[in-house]
Amino acid sequence: MKELSGKILLATDGSEDAAVATLAAIDIANRSGSELHVVHAFEFVPPREYISVALRVHSPFTSQRHGRHLLEEQAELIVEAGGEIAETHLCIGSPVDQILCVAEELDAGLIVMGSRGLGGVKRILMGSVSEGVIHHARCPVLVVRPGNEPWPPSRVMIADDFSENARMAGDLAANIGGLLGAEAELVQVYPRLLETSREKGSEESRVIEEVLQSAEAKLRERAANLEGALGRRPEAKLVVDEGTDGIDGIAMTLLDVAQETGEPTLIALGSRGLGAMQRARVGSVSTKVVRAHPGPVLIYPRDATPVTRETGEPVHEERSCSDRRAENTEGGVVAR
Repeated sequence: MKELSGKILLATDGSEDAAVATLAAIDIANRSGSELHVVHAFEFVPPREYISVALRVHSPFTSQRHGRHLLEEQAELIVEAGGEIAETHLCIGSPVDQILCVAEELDAGLIVMGSRGLGGVKRILMGSVSEGVIHHARCPVLVVRPGNEPWPPSRVMIADDFSENARMAGDLAANIGGLLGAEAELVQVYPRLLETSREKGSEESRVIEEVLQSAEAKLRERAANLEGALGRRPEAKLVVDEGTDGIDGIAMTLLDVAQETGEPTLIALGSRGLGAMQRARVGSVSTKVVRAHPGPVLIYPRDATPVTRETGEPVHEERSCSDRRAENTEGGVVAR
């Protein structure tokens, strides 16, 4: 059973999204007894116009002072809200890289962050910081957003496709759900094509019926294994893909099931992961759920293989996070 490790990393930028993520991180850390670390990462990018003037007005040192002030302000708010901080981390450089680096150096068991990202064209071209962290994290990521669904959620929905990372996502979600006293259900989506063939009354339909019965039995077995962590056995159910078969249909079906009761719901699922070009074309179930679900989403990474930030492919030449951080600290700017 996957349990929370001793360290939770909260990534904050002082936004409304980050404020809700902060409440979630404090709550989970206090309930689990985990260490709470806080990171603020910023990237100094001066305007291209009148760059010499911009550098005098907005230097890396000025940006660092602003970043440190924001981090200290957030730390004060956390303490006022009943949280206890083990350490704060101020980083300069790509927020995605720096958040991931701090998480790896700490051997964090969970990253908690808001869903705020880039807007408009920049988001389309580059994605948000939260999506970048999700795609490349080597530990689970909890994405929280503000809205009508407050923290803590009263319900946990675990999406299970019988993959290893989905199992690990379910284990961790069950532990979080147990801490929160939340109700839970275990859901697997199967293709509409199987449902159509199932209704024909042929030999093929009997085979499909056996396959679905086997899947349902396996899902019930998984639910039984989660009972200890949750304190109750989650409901297990197979649901038919209500959209077009594929990534869009699965994501849409999961979102529909999550909103059936109208209760604040945490969705937990594994991230299969796609290469950069494939992800640009079709996205992923986890990405689509994070973008569309009004409540918190827990993503468990597909494996612990280091990846490049540019391609999403495995890294062949190891570089430490401290090396990458040093590249962003030339000119005397201290990154932490």
